[in-house]
Amino acid sequence: MTTTPGNEPILKKSKSWSFDAQRLFTSVAIAIGILFIIFGVRASRTGRDESGLPTAIERMSPANGDRVLRQSQIIVDFTEGYEATLFIDGIELPVTRLDELTSSGQQAAPGAQVELPATAVFDPGNFVISFQPQSGAMIEEFTQGEHEGKVNYWKIIDGREKYRTYIWKFDTD
Repeated sequence: MTTTPGNEPILKKSKSWSFDAQRLFTSVAIAIGILFIIFGVRASRTGRDESGLPTAIERMSPANGDRVLRQSQIIVDFTEGYEATLFIDGIELPVTRLDELTSSGQQAAPGAQVELPATAVFDPGNFVISFQPQSGAMIEEFTQGEHEGKVNYWKIIDGREKYRTYIWKFDTD
């Protein structure tokens, strides 16, 4: 027991645990909030899941729905063991393999300049097919608006007859 300056005793309340509805409500609200955060993080789709790319395609540019410039390069990067053909707006682009660019059939020396043709180019070492609009190509530049890209791709060991198709759209300014 303590006293005040006038020697009057001050009685302290003993703390006992009693039911407090406000604390219970606050605790339940916080617990539900934490559960929503955990559920949201686990249910979110980002990166590869969100892209909707087939497992055979590692990355591509432009991606579905992208807005690009008229001279932008189209690149589709496949996992190991795939080959492909490329279509833009329904036009099948002729494909040149990088390993077939020299007239002698031999690989170019490291660091040597190689003249790329105005076609789609397939790099069999990296499993990438690409196309750059340019003068002399079937598509010299992309017109303004929406374009449709399509790749027919297949496992090299299965052959071209067992191809699969992926279609996407992109816009140019």
